[in-house]
Amino acid sequence: MAVYTEVGFAEADALLRRLGLGALTELRGIRSGIENTNYYATTARGQWVVTLFERLSRDELPYYLALMQHLAQHGIPVPAPQADADGGLLHTLAGKPAAVVTRLPGSHRLSPEAPHCAQVGEMLARAHLAVADLPLEQPHLRGLDWWAATVPEVLPFVDAAQAALLQDELAFQQQLAASAAGQALPRGAIHADLFRDNVMFDETAGEDRLCGFFDYYLAGTDTLLFDVAVCLNDWCADLTTASLDEERALAFMAAYQAVRPLTHAEIRLMPGLLRAAALRFWLSRLRDWHLPRDAALLQPKDPAHFERLLRDRIDNPWHPPATPSP
Repeated sequence: MAVYTEVGFAEADALLRRLGLGALTELRGIRSGIENTNYYATTARGQWVVTLFERLSRDELPYYLALMQHLAQHGIPVPAPQADADGGLLHTLAGKPAAVVTRLPGSHRLSPEAPHCAQVGEMLARAHLAVADLPLEQPHLRGLDWWAATVPEVLPFVDAAQAALLQDELAFQQQLAASAAGQALPRGAIHADLFRDNVMFDETAGEDRLCGFFDYYLAGTDTLLFDVAVCLNDWCADLTTASLDEERALAFMAAYQAVRPLTHAEIRLMPGLLRAAALRFWLSRLRDWHLPRDAALLQPKDPAHFERLLRDRIDNPWHPPATPSP
């Protein structure tokens, strides 16, 4: 959510008025994130997030907007895409494909405790069940094929030990995905990037309550367990050592499995998927660090954390409690 494309106040105002959202009173670029251009927009009718898509094509975008609309209709708190008079969810702004969605209330919990992790686990499981009848399907664009294409791009920027780790882990993940157990893992639409800064909490009566998931623009069809692994690696990891915090991990998994119990295969392959999630984000951070795009507010993140995380997941495989579904 950096700013790659500067948007004029007048053209943003015209779009919001066309969507029936009122006259624009404030437009502010969002600093965090790296994929798209995002602005906070305020009108008399409310607060919105305006997104200009920098990499995704117009053919790919309807899936993400329809997914968010589908989740919202199934009671999952996500930003609701705003339609034009013809019901269209995809718009044009500054010559780029764009969307306008509701801005979620609340704030991030960047130092989560077990109760926060439990709420994320429960809501993620609900989201996984909600997409069972989603009529659309689209590949996860940051999945295994992308990893295979990205490893050669980043190898010139890493040392020999890092290069060996990247190549060995890619080979391991390719073998896991091709195996009978890997092919049997439950699949569906996943968020694929549900980090701490993509979830909002609001304090009500002295208690933090989860009030929304957002930034679904890296979503796609993949194994549901990959989504779980991404969350465990972020919500339940020590940011200094990268090791899993057992209390938070168990709270997350207990809440998730109370809604959608894992299969025997998912429990068995959890260590491999935790490695997969670590590899995916090490690769994206290496690429953004060494091959950055120009952006007014872009701040690439240090890749070292996910290298530590991958090494820890290899050395310390972790299985969730064995309460699987048949």
